[in-house]
Amino acid sequence: MTSGVELAGTLDEVPPPAAEEDRASAGTAPWRAAARRFGQNRSAVLGAVVFLLIVLSAVLAPVYASHVAHTDPFRSNLAGTTIVHGQVVKVLAPNASGLGSSPLAPTWTGRYFLGADTQGRDVAARLGYAGRTSLVVGLSSALITAAVATALALVAGFFGGWVDQLVSRLLDLLWAFPIYLLAISLSTVLLLQGLKIGPVQVNPTSLWLPTLIIAVIYVPYLARPIRAEVLSLRRREFVEAAVGQGLSRRRIIFGELLPNVVPTIVVFLPLMVATNIVTESSLSYLSIGVQAPGTSWGTMITDGQSQLYTRPWASLGPGLVLTVTIIVLNVVGEGLRDAIDPRGLLPRRSRRLRGRPAGRPGGSGGAA
Repeated sequence: MTSGVELAGTLDEVPPPAAEEDRASAGTAPWRAAARRFGQNRSAVLGAVVFLLIVLSAVLAPVYASHVAHTDPFRSNLAGTTIVHGQVVKVLAPNASGLGSSPLAPTWTGRYFLGADTQGRDVAARLGYAGRTSLVVGLSSALITAAVATALALVAGFFGGWVDQLVSRLLDLLWAFPIYLLAISLSTVLLLQGLKIGPVQVNPTSLWLPTLIIAVIYVPYLARPIRAEVLSLRRREFVEAAVGQGLSRRRIIFGELLPNVVPTIVVFLPLMVATNIVTESSLSYLSIGVQAPGTSWGTMITDGQSQLYTRPWASLGPGLVLTVTIIVLNVVGEGLRDAIDPRGLLPRRSRRLRGRPAGRPGGSGGAA
């Protein structure tokens, strides 16, 4: 016969259903839960799919140019011809007035799908290569900005004191300049002589020049919120416990602080890429960004603006792709912000319990 003590011990070994649910919820990986919440956001998923299609079209630009358009998008074709609906037509045809020439209008076929520009080059083929440049500059500069801003924020927030004051004043110095005025000034100066820092030298025609300029000017805009978060984390119990245990500063910074600011960086990254693409396109539109023979969406808009009334797709094509890219990146950024909410990384049941008023377990704090 089983004693009461043995029976009680047996019952205690079997967790109730609610405890099993809490344990399963607490064991769920935070990033897996965030990915699930992101997948439930239809607009964010759609934006991510559209952005991946834009990236894929840029990656496959050489395939389109060689196997579909059958043209070199960087080579002038002033006296060239092409076949449209079985007829041979000139890429640059004389105007009816006899003054100048008009580029080929969109054929909506494989060759010269969006027509030609003033140099007889295929606009659709150049659009893919321009996307590669804009995306590479936008993503590279955003990654550099995130790396530099995170390093400065971690150092300033952890050490504090005169280190924090020095870093903060440097960030304020950059913050004081209007963004585009600073970018235009740096681009104008560096395009004449390039950039040389010790053994490192950047050619004025290199893509690294606009990439570094854009990366530097946006460092304060990312470093300041990360620094504020590090300052908040520095006062938390787990950091104080790590300091009390005698862990090295490197382990505290990279093992305790950095993992807790990664969600903030991930949320900001798509927004930074979108902002940097717009900045690069603006500089290229002013002819102080990407330099020939390279091309970007901004340079294509500049090249086609002289034909805006007669051949608008030379400018509208890159302009529409640029607009769609910025919109979908902002939608993805908002989706990441909702999915990677610091409160959302906690188990759901813990949040519900923490949000209840004091009172009876499972009920409100008021009188029955």
